[in-house]
Amino acid sequence: MRAHRTSHPDSTQEALLTLGRLVDQALERIRIQRARVELAMALQRHLLPPRLPQMPGLAIAARYAPSRDGLDVGGDWYDAFPMMNRSVGIAIGDVQGHDVEAIAFMGQARTSLRACACSTTDPGEVLSRANDLLISMCCGLFATCCFMNFDPATGALVVSRAGHIPMVWATTDGRSGIVLEKGGPPLGILAGETYPVTRRRLTEPGSLVLVTDGVVEGPSCPMEEGLEEVARLVRKGCDSDPDELAHDVIAVAEMTGHSDDAAVLVVRYAGLPGHCED
Repeated sequence: MRAHRTSHPDSTQEALLTLGRLVDQALERIRIQRARVELAMALQRHLLPPRLPQMPGLAIAARYAPSRDGLDVGGDWYDAFPMMNRSVGIAIGDVQGHDVEAIAFMGQARTSLRACACSTTDPGEVLSRANDLLISMCCGLFATCCFMNFDPATGALVVSRAGHIPMVWATTDGRSGIVLEKGGPPLGILAGETYPVTRRRLTEPGSLVLVTDGVVEGPSCPMEEGLEEVARLVRKGCDSDPDELAHDVIAVAEMTGHSDDAAVLVVRYAGLPGHCED
């Protein structure tokens, strides 16, 4: 005859109590994570500019998207604002990390750029001063950034980079390119850094498109392929509404299978007689 083993009532109750505690702990961790994500998303919405300037001969549009699973709400940002001498400052950046701290640092970086741009229109000087200011705050984070000064009345464009990825451009006469401007290291790493500038004069109607790496790089797509797809879209839609182009470009992030958040900034300029000089 086979003997039947039975569980002791005390051991069964203890196992159920342990299981209940584990479930409670798991639910609490989920609740905390959800609260952090909701807080991060709220901060992101409030720290990004509520509107972008529109000037004669110039239209600007932007898009932001969190990671595919919606949990990695990071520090990607964009900005545009009037500067001295009727020019406009245009910036895009990407902060290290994906949490509330990264978003807070994003707000500090964006504010620092605006503050430094009050005393100089030179993008290299703006980045250098913002870099020193961020380091003085002892945040322990860093951010890549591309900062431009553009005067739509003269077509003068001055660009400087702090470790950021290339920008894409196209004109209505069919020319286009992917441009990696001269630059320096990301903001927030070493004090006293200098950031070289590149000067151009834009004369043909067209579009400049700046992105963060979450748009063009992912598990299923190297950055070069993502940039080429963005370039194709910019060539196709350089004379279209900038909101439509920004919508099309941010969709590239889905193609790359991105695990990062993503930002796009489109600058559509009316152009001047002549041609674009490098």
